[in-house]
Amino acid sequence: MEEKRTAGSGLSRALMMIVLIIFFLAFVLPFVLVIINVFKTKGDINSAPLALIGSHGFILSNFPEAMKKMDFWRVFGNSTIITTCSTILTILVSCMAAFVIVRNNKWKACALLFSAMIASMVIPFQVLMVPLVSVYGGLFGVLNHRLTLILLHTGFSVSMATFMFHGAIHTNIPLELEEAAYIDGCTRWQTFWKIVFPLLKPTVATVAIIDAMAFWNDYLLPSLVLQKKELYTIPIATQAFYGTYSTDIGLVMAALLLAMLPILILYLFLQKYIVKGVTSGAVKG
Repeated sequence: MEEKRTAGSGLSRALMMIVLIIFFLAFVLPFVLVIINVFKTKGDINSAPLALIGSHGFILSNFPEAMKKMDFWRVFGNSTIITTCSTILTILVSCMAAFVIVRNNKWKACALLFSAMIASMVIPFQVLMVPLVSVYGGLFGVLNHRLTLILLHTGFSVSMATFMFHGAIHTNIPLELEEAAYIDGCTRWQTFWKIVFPLLKPTVATVAIIDAMAFWNDYLLPSLVLQKKELYTIPIATQAFYGTYSTDIGLVMAALLLAMLPILILYLFLQKYIVKGVTSGAVKG
């Protein structure tokens, strides 16, 4: 009986592993194709897209040509400014809001605010698109500004970030630490930045990578707010570039790889904090 159970368990694990490998290959294959084809000429890509090296050898000319035609450094700067400022502002606003809500949970105003934030997370952005453009573009005339996009990014992301910081503070930061700081003469402001905030590093890293990836890759909101070519972010510029050079697949793949590299590097640096940050507020210790 034990042998049958062991054999059945081993077969289940083997089948699960096979399924996972198939899903992994299906997910990774498009990325691998981009990597191997970005170093080929247009003719080599069309004739042998699965070959590791084309008949013309290993070339790098796609990258400088794509950067020049895409005006890469300008759009990279726009994306960097918008992503960095939006991420920092989201972290600062949400962690302070979560701290106030957690430490004043008996206040009805805090409970209502937190409930409103949770409720706002289920509202699809598509519902707000038309009113957004009508109000901010027609009435206020504040479209085509980086600051407008930064504030909109922050407003749409602060609810989820506050929810994550709320769980981390409530679960992992004892009130006794803050009381000891008050006894030592720290103000509430000093206690938060010197005691509480340093302990939130895993959650800060998690929020940073999640929001930075969302802001960097976002196409819909920037396309509504930024309509001047000199303000384009990388996703908008990539879409415009593809519309112009869609027949030259080598240039398109080079542009796509340039667009994903910065956020991929950020993820590799912060990945060790992500699981810890996501689960830090999941179980009460």
